[in-house]
Amino acid sequence: MTITVAAPRVLMTGNHAVAWGARLARPKVAPVYPITPQTPVLELLTEFQARGEFDAEIITVESEHSVMSACIPASLAGVRVFTATASQGLLLMHELLHYAAGARAPIVMANVNRTVASPWAFWPDQTDSLAQRDTGWIQYYVETAQEALDTVVQAYRVAEQVLLPAMVNLDAFYVSHAMEPVAIPPQAAVDAYLPPFDPPHRLDTTKVESWGNVVSQDMFFRHRQAAEQAMQRVPQLAADADRDWCAATGRGWGVVERYRCDGAAAVIVTMGSMCGTARDAVDALRDAGEAVGLVKLRLFRPLPVAALRAALAGVRDAVVLDRNHSPGAGGVLHQELRAALYGVDGAPRVHGLLAGVGGVNVPVDKIVGFVRDAVGAAPQPESLWVR
Repeated sequence: MTITVAAPRVLMTGNHAVAWGARLARPKVAPVYPITPQTPVLELLTEFQARGEFDAEIITVESEHSVMSACIPASLAGVRVFTATASQGLLLMHELLHYAAGARAPIVMANVNRTVASPWAFWPDQTDSLAQRDTGWIQYYVETAQEALDTVVQAYRVAEQVLLPAMVNLDAFYVSHAMEPVAIPPQAAVDAYLPPFDPPHRLDTTKVESWGNVVSQDMFFRHRQAAEQAMQRVPQLAADADRDWCAATGRGWGVVERYRCDGAAAVIVTMGSMCGTARDAVDALRDAGEAVGLVKLRLFRPLPVAALRAALAGVRDAVVLDRNHSPGAGGVLHQELRAALYGVDGAPRVHGLLAGVGGVNVPVDKIVGFVRDAVGAAPQPESLWVR
């Protein structure tokens, strides 16, 4: 694709941008269950359907576990499937997330990152989705409503090429409920970008196949190996999908983004909505004469190790801001980045900071202070709590 298509800009929330992304991708089945702060996604989809603008069967079930139980067979029947959830709803799906990946069902699900109980809270925190990192789902993290819409469409293209499910994560309230201008691409442009779903295997009475049957140890080993090989293709396919989307719409997000990293001695590494505040912190530090940049990680699973190593080449200090907490391990991104850089000659010193856990606000001046304190200290293997 080489033609950029003009699109109208409409003021909308991140949740509504996700619903628009789903509408444009033309799924045929959308099982849903309401949970704060995801509910506006399914509300808008039902409005689209009532107006004849969303040609999909919306299935309302009794729980999020049942949502994923409906998504899997629908996908295996050979149709495109969409759903959305958040927090405890995602945790309730956990058993079926493994099943969906093992069944090679390319479902796309939006997850609104929210604190997990207990105690009960409703603030942005990425622990819910990061706790699912070993289930076999592709994971994207987006910064804005526009990126949310675009990523839902891109996720279908990638997921359906490798036959693995994909999760598009957006922070509660900072993205899900904040309003901003969003360009809605024409349906024709999305149709040209996203071919109809036509899987090589499906539930079909004329060509009998089965899923979930008992297998030998060797068959299970080979099945997992095949899934890993598919996952290893994702970083390049995601980059290709983003490049083609940019050619069609004029917007590209990359797999890993470098912001003002040329000549940077230190960089901030983070995901999601915190990237916006981190950009302002980078600008403030640059204005003060300090060579600091930002590396934004958009694709978390599979971790794009080669792209991260390239983005951090020549950097002295990497300051990781984690809006999540893994008890006993600290910040998930901190530990993942340390592993990705292990054994690399000249790798940066990695400083892990637990900033924004539970939705605590992390303003620009705080990030500026965090960076200055971190680069002046020796890095620690554990993540440090900062406020």
